[in-house]
Amino acid sequence: MAVDFPAELRELRQTLGSILEVSDVGALEKQVAELSEQASAPDLWDDPEHAQQVTSKMSHVQAELDRLSAMVSQVEDLETLVEMATEESDADTLAEAETELVKVKEALGRLEVRTLLSGEYDEREALVTIRSEAGGVDAADFAEMLLRMYLRWAERHGYKTEVFDTSYAEEAGIKSATFKVAAPYAYGTLSVEQGTHRLVRISPFDNQGRRQTSFAGVEVLPVVAETDHIDIPENDIKVDVYRSSGPGGQSVNTTDSAVRLTHLPTGVVVTCQNEKSQLQNKASALRVLQAKLLERARQERQAELDSLKGDGGSSWGNQMRSYVLHPYQMVKDLRTEEETGNPTAVFDGDIDAFLESGIRWRLNSEKAAG
Repeated sequence: MAVDFPAELRELRQTLGSILEVSDVGALEKQVAELSEQASAPDLWDDPEHAQQVTSKMSHVQAELDRLSAMVSQVEDLETLVEMATEESDADTLAEAETELVKVKEALGRLEVRTLLSGEYDEREALVTIRSEAGGVDAADFAEMLLRMYLRWAERHGYKTEVFDTSYAEEAGIKSATFKVAAPYAYGTLSVEQGTHRLVRISPFDNQGRRQTSFAGVEVLPVVAETDHIDIPENDIKVDVYRSSGPGGQSVNTTDSAVRLTHLPTGVVVTCQNEKSQLQNKASALRVLQAKLLERARQERQAELDSLKGDGGSSWGNQMRSYVLHPYQMVKDLRTEEETGNPTAVFDGDIDAFLESGIRWRLNSEKAAG
């Protein structure tokens, strides 16, 4: 059946127009101009931390503008291609236009999902923690597979990541890991990954080759901004220092540079051991602790609102995705029904379809809840 190019192009133009309107290109251009002015100030680097924030923000906003501009160009190029193919009745060019149409629709869909991220902290960078849960050594191995999956996803998109802490399991895999994804809207995008992930496979650690089900938990927090005012009195924090360790307990540092912070009023514990300096590790751990306390305060506010609404709160953060490697191959999101028969690609970071369907599902769930 022939593609109805005029109708398809009208729909693309309509969707693109909505995206450009919601994204407010004019405001983004104004923001870039203001940040550029700040970045060119001669005394900018007198305060390195502030300078880093300015240049990073400018880079993020410019990347957003570039993404929108590239999308406009893609749609215009497709329109030109269709016009040429139609005028010349060229079957090869029409076939090329059909292939390009599929690509443009996918790219536009991804961009449209970004406009759905309008939550309080959605535009923030993300702090992700992965923990092995039930399933012994298989769960620890699964947690490490998920860590690699998210780091590969970030790498595919050119997003910078920083691993703050990795706690290795004795036999294989990890007990837990915490890392940051430094990209605009990383929190809004990855927050739909929060919950319990389940793996079903023939265990490589079972000498009888039995099928094993194991679980890993994913927690996603927004990175704390200067405006958040998370004040933590020093008396509320217990600081422990210890020697960093690598896989198998092997020492990777000869000094006590790793830091564990315990927030005494809440019992929240964070650790950081990725830096060689105890001071740097303490600063990183403090940022993670602030993020956890910020999220805790947000959840308490949400619980109050939910109790007022009488809906008992949301349960979407529980078991949310199943990865089956045996007796068949499938990854399925238990909330959205999104699935694929290619777990290898998923574990290699190809998770955009799951993220997009998760964001749309969450938005629909919030609308339904009123």
